[in-house]
Amino acid sequence: MDAALLLEYGWVLLILIGLEGILAADNAVVMAVMVKHLPPEQRKKALFYGLFGAFVFRFASLFLIAVLIDVWQVQAIGAAYLLYISISHVTKQIMTKKDESVEAEEAEKNAKGSGFWMTVLKVELADIAFAVDSMLAAVALALTLPAVGAFEIGGMDGGQFIVIFLGGLIGLIIMRFAAHWFVKLLGKYPLLETTAFLIVGWVGVKLAVLTLGHPNVQLIDTHFPHSTEWKIIFWSVLVLIAGGGYILAKKRGQESTVY
Repeated sequence: MDAALLLEYGWVLLILIGLEGILAADNAVVMAVMVKHLPPEQRKKALFYGLFGAFVFRFASLFLIAVLIDVWQVQAIGAAYLLYISISHVTKQIMTKKDESVEAEEAEKNAKGSGFWMTVLKVELADIAFAVDSMLAAVALALTLPAVGAFEIGGMDGGQFIVIFLGGLIGLIIMRFAAHWFVKLLGKYPLLETTAFLIVGWVGVKLAVLTLGHPNVQLIDTHFPHSTEWKIIFWSVLVLIAGGGYILAKKRGQESTVY
């Protein structure tokens, strides 16, 4: 792997770690809120089951998506889903004018009054939703990378798969050890969460472009999704969203501190 290719892979992995970190923090917040009505000992067990479920579902979804990702219908559904959760989250933020996680609030309402195993079941269902979100975003990002060609897993290039695997693994580590720090960061700079979901939406656009250029669809030039021009557009907009979101989030956080 030459230096330029290594740099491109490293850059995607870095962005993926940040995105996975925020999604993992959201997952951790939801789990914590869903189990807080339980007695302390049961709470610990429910959180353990939740973390174990997050691990299993993320890697199950990774291997499943790796096998199915070249099917254009799966790409289309994935693109629609990523765009939906992005637009839904941003719309909720605008409509409610709240900084707190909407998912956490809904989780708290749904979990109250539930027994231990019912709470565990709800936590696992939330894990499945977060696993799908995380892996679809990761796969769409990884598909921006050039194929290494050394080996394949399912329909995916081995190099792309390794980047997704590392991103997912680091996301789980963040959920286990660093979620508290991410939660504090999101509390200090709430706009970072909206920025993350805007990135998810833009990644959904990337997956939509791949779908439209799929050899079995060909609504656009099949070479366009892999062209230099599209890569420049995609990464420029992504950097603009990430950089602009961070600057605005930091500015908003400083203003709230002053007032």
